[in-house]
Amino acid sequence: MQLLIMRHGEAGWHTLDQERELTESGRLGVAEVAARIAESPWRPKLIWSSPYVRARQTAAIVSEILNCPVEEKMFITPDDDPGECLDALIEYHDSPLMIVSHMPLVGGLATLLVDAHRRGIPFMTSQAVMLDMPVVGPGCADLKAQFLP
Repeated sequence: MQLLIMRHGEAGWHTLDQERELTESGRLGVAEVAARIAESPWRPKLIWSSPYVRARQTAAIVSEILNCPVEEKMFITPDDDPGECLDALIEYHDSPLMIVSHMPLVGGLATLLVDAHRRGIPFMTSQAVMLDMPVVGPGCADLKAQFLP
């Protein structure tokens, strides 16, 4: 499986975390990364997005540039367990797939798949990584590419 993991673009402030919207700079960074992914051999067939506004906005920009559908997933919000996402990935059989979510989930998921631990690595806003997994499981992924704004 080929999996792109992307952190949402830069977001502004809101009293409710799930309602934070992308800034103009965030929109531009997301579009820049999506354009780089479009030039790569790893264009996703589907995007899984967190239901939070900033992730949905990020996924919409990426979807428009890459011409692929978006599905909201309730199990990829900031404080969700990366293991639950791993369970869903094991059941999913189409590739490449993109996940648009938040820290600390994106960092924890990436290290779970690459290094088999959940300590997490930092992701910049709008950053995406491409992982290649012959088998979906902890420690089974290789980092193939990184896309930065």
